[in-house]
Amino acid sequence: MINKRILSLLLYCILFFCLFGCSSGEQDSDNKLGNGWVPSGSLPLQYATQFEVDYYDGGYSLISVSDGSKFLVVPENAPVPDGVSKNITVLQQPIDNVYLVATASMCLFDALESLDCISLSGTKSEDWYLQNARTSMENGEIIYAGKYSAPDYELILSSGCRLAIESTMITHTPEVKKKLEELGVSVIVDQSSYEKHPLGRTEWMKLYAVLVGKEALAESLFREQTQLLEAVLGLESTGKTVAFFYMSPSGYAVARKSGDYVTKMIELAGGEYIFQNLGDSETATSTVNLEMESFYATARDADFIIYNSTVAGGLTSMEEFLGINTLLADFKAVKEGNVWCTGKNMFQETTQLGLMISDIHEMLCDDGTLAQLNFMYKLT
Repeated sequence: MINKRILSLLLYCILFFCLFGCSSGEQDSDNKLGNGWVPSGSLPLQYATQFEVDYYDGGYSLISVSDGSKFLVVPENAPVPDGVSKNITVLQQPIDNVYLVATASMCLFDALESLDCISLSGTKSEDWYLQNARTSMENGEIIYAGKYSAPDYELILSSGCRLAIESTMITHTPEVKKKLEELGVSVIVDQSSYEKHPLGRTEWMKLYAVLVGKEALAESLFREQTQLLEAVLGLESTGKTVAFFYMSPSGYAVARKSGDYVTKMIELAGGEYIFQNLGDSETATSTVNLEMESFYATARDADFIIYNSTVAGGLTSMEEFLGINTLLADFKAVKEGNVWCTGKNMFQETTQLGLMISDIHEMLCDDGTLAQLNFMYKLT
């Protein structure tokens, strides 16, 4: 009899926990602001996994980034809600006077017609290949305020800056992030480089669109890139192999790590990256240094070469390319006239990754008539 009573009590406790414990958990998952507000909806994301956005009545938006940081975007002239968790940074619109250090994010603001929100840059004018960004700096509309590891704190404060957008490089100098926050400058660390799918990087424009109130424009721009990708995905694989690299001054071939976003663009375009298992998938580095002998053994058989002149400097002819190393003359792609160079803008055009994939597909299907694409040009 006692055993039955104990068993009944245990069953009751289990039932109570299921009914009320689970309910409490559900409430906690909805109570992301910490003040009891429940989201009215969330931002649909197709490829991005490193951030999410929840919407609340009254035009409030909560941005949650994969590094654990959270930002409540408050509409202009709207009050900051009471009881918001202390770990949430409040950003009141209009959001302007931004110190933009994450290079890949500039084109997203440009596409959103919001360069006027950027007043400070972590990149000098001569290092921008985005024409609008360079022009804005040359006109004094955007001022250089120091790179990520050495910002000009005095300039940042005097400009009225209240938000810095950093790349993940800031993790190497955490004292800089801490100092900015101590000075009252909120810091968003752009995590787009950790996106697994190339268009996940492009989809980060939706996060910035929340900041500047351009969600509809971001959705339209992103749809254009997904449509370009879908047009290529509907085609058969070309079966062509591609080597993507540049030669360092020390004589190493610097190739993209297998599985990084550039190699995935090659695969999505219907090609095959020549290096199948290159590099450590657990590290954050995107390139691998190869001795010429090791590189030659595999890359010489590639059907196409894409030479990364963004890093190595622009090349103008095949003769110039072969002057880098005499062994390159033995490569299949050289013999068949399938050597292409990236344009200087390739890594500053995150908004156009669907178009880049389309470019690579056109290159793979070239019948010898192509000479120039949006982000690449052929060496002859």
